[in-house]
Amino acid sequence: MDIRSLQKPLKEQYRNDPDTSRITIHAKGGQTDVPVSCSVDIGRAIYNAEAHQGVGGAGTGACSGDLLLGALAACAQITCQMVAAAMGIPTERIEVTVEGALDLRGTLGISKDVPVGFEDIRLHFDVAAPAATPEQLRGLREKTEQYCVVMQTLARPPRLHSEWTGSE
Repeated sequence: MDIRSLQKPLKEQYRNDPDTSRITIHAKGGQTDVPVSCSVDIGRAIYNAEAHQGVGGAGTGACSGDLLLGALAACAQITCQMVAAAMGIPTERIEVTVEGALDLRGTLGISKDVPVGFEDIRLHFDVAAPAATPEQLRGLREKTEQYCVVMQTLARPPRLHSEWTGSE
């Protein structure tokens, strides 16, 4: 696949009409019969999510932390593949593994000294590109990290707005 040819008309469109480059992505959670699970509708698919086993979930489905790390792994994987293709770097393998560490005492409100959420997230890129030069691999790393949307969002969190509606 020629990624440059694929993206060329999009880049031209966005340069000529910057407003067309702005998108909004939606996700909606929905209640289920039990308080430890929900559905997540992203418009093209519906996923089932549940609380992690460490906070009372059954441990049979993806928890929100799994989904967050999965989004990071997917974004890093696709970004790296696209950058390699755009740079003309032939690869035999690209695999991204993501791990996140958190202390559930924060989530369960056991200790105010323990933060809620991930304290550490680690990405491991396993890239086999025997024909690539060290300079090409350096460029692949720099551009992948620069253009990975989820990685950049986590590194520099956006403003977060919360709004509550409903009847009392």
